[in-house]
Amino acid sequence: MNVYDSARMADVLAPLGYVPVSAPDDADMVILNTCHIREKAAEKVYSELGRIRQIRDRRAGQGRATVIAVAGCVAQAEGEELRKRAPIVDIVLGPQTYHRLPEMVARVARAGDGVGVVATDFPVEAKFDELPEASAPQGPSAFLTVQEGCDKFCTFCVVPYTRGAEFSRPAAQILAEARKLVAQGSVEITLLGQNVNAYRGAGPAGTRWGLGRLIRALAEIPGLARLRYTTSHPRDMDEALIAAHREVPSLMPFLHLPVQSGSDRILAAMNRGHRAADYLALVARLRAAQPAMALSSDFIVGFPGETEADFAATMELVREVEYAQAFSFKYSPRPGTPAALAEDQVPDEVKTERLHRLQDLLWQQQRRFNLGLVGRTIPVLLDRPGREPGQLAGRSAWLQAVHVDAPSALMGRVVEVTVRGATLNSLDGRLPAPAAMEEAAA
Repeated sequence: MNVYDSARMADVLAPLGYVPVSAPDDADMVILNTCHIREKAAEKVYSELGRIRQIRDRRAGQGRATVIAVAGCVAQAEGEELRKRAPIVDIVLGPQTYHRLPEMVARVARAGDGVGVVATDFPVEAKFDELPEASAPQGPSAFLTVQEGCDKFCTFCVVPYTRGAEFSRPAAQILAEARKLVAQGSVEITLLGQNVNAYRGAGPAGTRWGLGRLIRALAEIPGLARLRYTTSHPRDMDEALIAAHREVPSLMPFLHLPVQSGSDRILAAMNRGHRAADYLALVARLRAAQPAMALSSDFIVGFPGETEADFAATMELVREVEYAQAFSFKYSPRPGTPAALAEDQVPDEVKTERLHRLQDLLWQQQRRFNLGLVGRTIPVLLDRPGREPGQLAGRSAWLQAVHVDAPSALMGRVVEVTVRGATLNSLDGRLPAPAAMEEAAA
């Protein structure tokens, strides 16, 4: 979502004459678009600001001014405190106010050095109604935000406080943006939201669309070959969305469905609103609807009060589901969340040891899934240059990186690739015989 938001900030600033540059040394304005989901991510902001200060000072010696902004969830969470800790920051703006960037830049220019702007409110107007049309093409694979915010209030999570309540964009607005992306060359679109399957957007004639209905409408756009969505909550995976996985060929058979823990006691303490058995039953329904379905998930290790028995339940759930990918982290207390105040915090050395055990198991499963594709011919969207000359790279239906020797004419195409090798993180493929390859490129 931050990639999408960053692109929209560039669109907002374009009328002021700003264009993206490749390095901060050449930038008249530097925006750090931030994440606050873990402490390490937040601390990286201040480390990066130290590096940017050196660039700003060097440019100042050359008579060149540099505006520095911090956007996103760290900005939303820390507000004025961020400027106190890092006075070089000129603009602090939350994720709901970046459509106001031009006026913030103007205010900084009028006020002069040392007087900053902090905009971390949740404005009445819908941000997406105020944004200009996206200008720069995203390429063969594009992001499209359809939903923001979260009403779930998991006890470990800052998202409801930094992104606000759940908000769904109108279906017509999303469809129009999707059509423009396809016209610019995108053949795959990933629908984004903090809780994307909570999407309940305004449809035609006063109707309300869920994500399954929106996916069906998007699938009718000519030239849109692939659809994905992330990130989902198990409580919002309804029958209409499951049916879309069964009936919409362009909806990829890969789903990121965070569970966080396999212990019912810990799930209750996290306020997840489901049990491990509910999650497993949902996985079974998804796989019955789409037999090719592969799953990814998020796991938090060492949540306050987690015992060895609780952790063992997580390991058992992982063994039962058999994931294709997963993201796992040590619990990180976030200021302002209920879990940060819990007295039964797990020692860091215990969290580290458990994380290593969980990651070993997840990596075994990921490697096993990748190796299971060796010898198969699968569709791959070639969307970027490869690491070697004469090579292109892309993504499988299950989101693995695939590297293949291929002519540049196939960039942006979905082609059949035979998998001849696999590692933990990627697949090595080859194209069909030259005659078939030339036909595909024609």
